[in-house]
Amino acid sequence: MPRQPAKARGRESPEEKRRRVLEALRMLVRTYPGVTLALNFTTPLELLIALILAAQCTDERVNQVTASLFRKYRAPQDWASADRTVLEGEIRSTGFYRNKAKAIQGCCQEIVARFEGKVPRALEDLLTLPGVGRKTANILRGNAYGQAAIGVDTHVARLAERLELSPETDPDKIELDLNALIPDKEKVRFCHLLQAHGRGICLARKPNCPACPINRLCPYPVAAGVPLALAR
Repeated sequence: MPRQPAKARGRESPEEKRRRVLEALRMLVRTYPGVTLALNFTTPLELLIALILAAQCTDERVNQVTASLFRKYRAPQDWASADRTVLEGEIRSTGFYRNKAKAIQGCCQEIVARFEGKVPRALEDLLTLPGVGRKTANILRGNAYGQAAIGVDTHVARLAERLELSPETDPDKIELDLNALIPDKEKVRFCHLLQAHGRGICLARKPNCPACPINRLCPYPVAAGVPLALAR
């Protein structure tokens, strides 16, 4: 008998929701094997810079820009002492380049002055850096330091809503709801999977529900009026 969509099964208990999201996670792993963060980096500092540049910019564009930047600027001191006008020109194509250059230099100056030239690991320390919010801090913690952290970007927020994993719109509250559902060992990969799925199938304007491997676990097709006969 085909699995009924989540919305047709009535109100879920927290345990039922956990089982559903873990089943969805297993199916997404098969769909996107080996998926990782789309930003290129080799050190925590490089990831921090890339994340700042990625605001309102595509990961592809950021990777193009950082390919040469990371060869030129290697240590926090290099970024902190760079000529601001030159740096702005180098990152101009990522948009909001003046604010980003200011944030990058402010972060690196703080890292040199307060953290002995090393990007801090603790969330509370990362949040004291200019231009670093919870999303950036958590993505850095999870991907650079292997900590159990969920960074709520636009894809994670959108899919959390469609999958009815969180009723919240505030990213910090979405993070709290997801942290209660996702095991620590899966949190970073969970974000990678939702980001990949959000880019490829569960698009913002027109999700391709019939092609979605987890549509039977998702309430959204019913809410959007997608014929489930078309879905797998």
